[in-house]
Amino acid sequence: MTATLTRAVPPTRTPKEQFKRGRRSRASFYPSWFYIPASALYVVLFAVPTFASFYFALTRWTLFDVTFIGFQNFVQFFQDPQLTQGFIHTFEYGFVTSAAKVVIGLALALLLTSPILGRGYLRAVVFFPVLVSTIGIGITFKALLDPFHGIVNGALGLVGLPQPGWLTDPNLALWSVAAVDIWKGVGIATLIFIAGIVAIPQEYVEAAKVDGAGSWKVFTSVTLPLSRPAMGTVIILSLIGGLRSFDLIWAMTGGGPGFTSDVIASVIYKQYQSGFYGLSTAGNVVLFVVVTAIMVPLSAFLNRKGKDL
Repeated sequence: MTATLTRAVPPTRTPKEQFKRGRRSRASFYPSWFYIPASALYVVLFAVPTFASFYFALTRWTLFDVTFIGFQNFVQFFQDPQLTQGFIHTFEYGFVTSAAKVVIGLALALLLTSPILGRGYLRAVVFFPVLVSTIGIGITFKALLDPFHGIVNGALGLVGLPQPGWLTDPNLALWSVAAVDIWKGVGIATLIFIAGIVAIPQEYVEAAKVDGAGSWKVFTSVTLPLSRPAMGTVIILSLIGGLRSFDLIWAMTGGGPGFTSDVIASVIYKQYQSGFYGLSTAGNVVLFVVVTAIMVPLSAFLNRKGKDL
């Protein structure tokens, strides 16, 4: 018996069908064209400078000369006590200001979402410092905290309290600036928490109250867990801002007295002023790598926790 095998032949498309198929293919790529301008800007304004800084961190360079020296800038960076001290201050400043903004921002958000008198006005008052220039705030508080002519020490002296050197005492300078940073930045943290709290369905709160839950139980069992996405956003934004902080510190203390309020950004700026461009660029690369190494896993952890809700 002879078996006859037949091979399936695909149907031939007519010219009209081929034209429609090609038109659908072109149409499917059409939305992607709108990514091109943004991608071009990203490459020119971010990717190229970032990779260029990686190269210049391995060089000793001026505006007219570039000499490749390998990892010498990084070795010098980590051997300089001033730079390593600035690194430590950066972590202390970033984590303290971030934690304070989360705690105070959440407390203010709970207050400003409750039925209190003048709630809209109080929200504007809390958010107002966010709108003011950071340099302006730094100069203003530098005058207010002046140890001899400042209003703060003047008020303390009237009631017989000690008058510390807020910006001249090496043990207080960095934390005085951190307190001003918290005051200025807590408004945006409060705003994000308010958005997260008002988005919580009221059915959950009412169901908890029907079950006999008090205010504290409603906060710990309903409000706090469901505000976790907002909390993640506040942690990420405030920690990035704290680790990269420069303008407020420079306006208030210039890194002093001595180097006691220097952070890595102010140290890098001083190195640029002294003409050590390669060393400064290496510091920028280290700061970029450290911030990325902290924020990428932290962001992934917070996002995973948010999805588990």
